[in-house]
Amino acid sequence: MKISYLMDVSRGKISLNGTTAQRLNRIWKDFWVWLASLMVVTLLAMVDPDQAQAQASVIFAATALMKTAPFLVLSIVVAAWASATGADNLIARAFTGAPGMMILMGAIAGGISPFCSCGVIPLIAALLAMGVPLSAVMAFWLASPVMDPSMFALTTGVLGLEFAIGKTLAAIGLGLFGGWVARLVGRIGGLAEPLREGIGNGGCGGSKVRAPKPVVWRFWAEPERRARFGREASNITLFLAKWLVLAFLLESLILAFVPVATITSVLGGEGIGPIALGTLVGVPAYLNGYAALPLVGGLIAQGMAPGAGLAFLVAGGVTSLPAALAVWALVKPRVFGLYIALALIGAFLSGLLFQLWSLT
Repeated sequence: MKISYLMDVSRGKISLNGTTAQRLNRIWKDFWVWLASLMVVTLLAMVDPDQAQAQASVIFAATALMKTAPFLVLSIVVAAWASATGADNLIARAFTGAPGMMILMGAIAGGISPFCSCGVIPLIAALLAMGVPLSAVMAFWLASPVMDPSMFALTTGVLGLEFAIGKTLAAIGLGLFGGWVARLVGRIGGLAEPLREGIGNGGCGGSKVRAPKPVVWRFWAEPERRARFGREASNITLFLAKWLVLAFLLESLILAFVPVATITSVLGGEGIGPIALGTLVGVPAYLNGYAALPLVGGLIAQGMAPGAGLAFLVAGGVTSLPAALAVWALVKPRVFGLYIALALIGAFLSGLLFQLWSLT
C-alpha cells in the first residue's frame, strides 16, 4: 500500500494519509522533544566510540535535574494550585479603572499570571474585542510571556534569586514601558481597531474576563477540583521534564564544546554590544521559556554578560516564533510591528539596567 505524505517542518509535525499516519502524527506531536533528547545522546555515542561525552551529558542532565528538583516541585504545585482554585480568574480585575491604573495593573498581572500559552491569545482577543484600551492590553501582553510563578521558582533554582528578581522586574517594567508607549502612540492615531477582521472575543481565556468565576481556595474539598489539580500537576511535570532534559543536555554540549574565549569575546564584557547581540539572538534561538534557563546558565558560566543573558530571555520569550505567529494572526500589521519593536527595545533596556545593577 502506497502512503503519500507531507512533512510540515514549520509546525513541527508530520501529516500522513491513513491510520498509520495518524498514529505517527500523534507520536511525533507528543514525544518529539523526548526524541530530540534521545537523538542528541545517540549522536554523541555514535561520534565518540568511547561514549565518554554521551555518558558525561547524561550524568550532567541528571545531576542538574536533581539540583533543581525542589524548585521544579514548587513550580508544579503553584501552577496546579492556580488551575484548581481558579486563581487565574483574578486577572479580570486588572482591567478596570483609569487608563494609567489599568496599565499598571496589566503589567503586574502579566508578570505574575499563571496563564498557559493557549490561554493568553484568546484572552487578549477577548479584551480587545470588549473595548479594553490597547495600552492596558499591551502591558499585560508584553509582561505575560516573560515571568510567572512557576518560572520564578525555576529561574531561582537555575540562575539564582537575583536573576529571578531581575527577570520579574524586567517583565513588569517591559509591560509598563509598552503600555505607556502604546497609549502615547494611540493618542496620535493609527491604533484604532487593532484586531484583524473576523477575530472575535471567544476562546478559553476570554471567558475569564467576560464572566469571572469565584476563586475556591479550599480546592481539596471538591472532587472535581482535586482531580483538576492532579491532571494539571501531571501535565506540567511531563512538560517541564521533557524540556529541561533537552535543555540540560544542550547546556552540557555548550560547556564541553564552546570555548570560553568565544563566549567571552562575543557576549561578554560590560558594553552595550553584548546586550544588543543577546537581544537579537534571543529572537531566533529561543526554544522554550523553561528550556532557555539552563542554556543561559551555561552561557553565563562560559563568560556571557548577565545583562546579555537577561536580554536574551526577555526578547526570546516575547518574540519567539510561536508567540510572534500568534500575534500576527490576531492583530493588524501596525499593531504587530509596535509589539515587536516594544519587545526588542524593552528587552535591551532590561538587559542594560540589569548589567548596571550587577556591576554595583
